[in-house]
Amino acid sequence: MILAFALCASAAVPAPAWCQTSSVWDGVYTDAQAARGGAKYKQMCVMCHGPVLEGNGEAPPLVGRFIPDWAGTTLSELFEKIQTTMPLFAPATLSSADTADILAFILQSNNFPAGGQELQVGDSLKAISFDVKKPLPTTKAKKSKIVK
Repeated sequence: MILAFALCASAAVPAPAWCQTSSVWDGVYTDAQAARGGAKYKQMCVMCHGPVLEGNGEAPPLVGRFIPDWAGTTLSELFEKIQTTMPLFAPATLSSADTADILAFILQSNNFPAGGQELQVGDSLKAISFDVKKPLPTTKAKKSKIVK
């Protein structure tokens, strides 16, 4: 753990992909992936979570109040939850690719932007933070105020 932190923090070497973090606001899935996820959602999830992801009283909604429950986590945590517990009638039967597609559909349904690359299964999901609100842009250099 300490070694990984040291490697990620080192300015002398470019950070490997697993050190870099991004947000769900950075376009981490594609529209085509979300479309595949929507089709799989209709097949496997709609009976519990509803046609517009509204939930049914027992199954939670996947839009709206669903989002704050995942604030401060990473996409890997939500992916694992879906992968190991869904669908209710046959837990852990979704393929990794189908789970990633459904996750892309959930992100799209919650108005997170699409991007140019598909959501990838694996450790890369650990580097994508589930930010409820869009992070403020960061500037590389702060303007300093000279006090006389």
